[in-house]
Amino acid sequence: EQTGRFLRWLRAQTNASDGVLRSAAGGLKVVWSGDEPPDPCEGQRVLHTDPPESFSEHFSLQTYRRHLQTQTLGRTVLYADVTSTTMDLLDGLMSQSPQETGLIAIAARQTQGKGRGGNAWLSPLGCAMFTLHLQLPVDSRLGQRIPFLQHLAALAVVESVRTLPGYEDVDLRLKWPNDIYYSNLMKLGGVLVNSTFIGQTFNLLIGCGFNVSNSNPTVCINDLVLQQNREHGRGLEPLTSAQLIARSVTLLERYVSEFQLRGPQALLPLYYRRWVHSGTRVRLWSEDGPEAEVVGLDENGFLQVMGDQGVVSVQPDGNSFDMLRNLVVTKTS
Repeated sequence: EQTGRFLRWLRAQTNASDGVLRSAAGGLKVVWSGDEPPDPCEGQRVLHTDPPESFSEHFSLQTYRRHLQTQTLGRTVLYADVTSTTMDLLDGLMSQSPQETGLIAIAARQTQGKGRGGNAWLSPLGCAMFTLHLQLPVDSRLGQRIPFLQHLAALAVVESVRTLPGYEDVDLRLKWPNDIYYSNLMKLGGVLVNSTFIGQTFNLLIGCGFNVSNSNPTVCINDLVLQQNREHGRGLEPLTSAQLIARSVTLLERYVSEFQLRGPQALLPLYYRRWVHSGTRVRLWSEDGPEAEVVGLDENGFLQVMGDQGVVSVQPDGNSFDMLRNLVVTKTS
């Protein structure tokens, strides 16, 4: 139903423009079922609305659909083997397309992947990469606490593995504000949220990338699965990007719903079980800065620390957590 609504909108948008949807991200030439694929112009991408049953060796749509159990999120899939970023694929569509189409952009490789604070995100094959479109009323519980969304998305990725039977002990963790870690040792993923305010609604793009089967540049989830098999004599199967993206989106929709009903306390106990900071003593801003103890998240999703001046909150924008030196530091370009 959601995909059909999106396609009807797409046809209406392109009827008078020679089949090209124009946006800030460039031109998108739409090829409908039975049409001859065109030679795209420079800077133009081609969107096939009826892809073949097996269209990529790097992604299984069948696996994705089998593991996706959502009402809306992730139901309309835009897939590319290679793109600049999955954010770019949705950036020009989210403010124009009809509501509740569940748009998600998925890629096997990104050429210009972005992390938080303008950092580059390396995107080799084997890394699960997607951007999800979500709309939230401004006056809703989560709409009033948007910083929590990156925490919910990162938690959904961790739990996509740890709620699988047999995979509960795979040591995936959360690092404030938006990182996915192996124990407290190495980063293997992250979340980036961009928001646009239209009317009384937040249009949100949730970008996520995490290593599934690529051991470089750090470590991947299947490395941790192999470690479990080796150390505990198990026979756990390797996991796939399609499976874990679908499970992450399914859990995120559930977490958003629970947050809207009951607020932060609906998810904070689970979040604290998975994060790496409980009881950590840190230095603020520099190695000579004041010492403080990490307390938790405040009601807005900001980090709370207890120091000589009492409990203070640290906003994620412009700050990060240096695990090697136990520092909450100001990000610099």
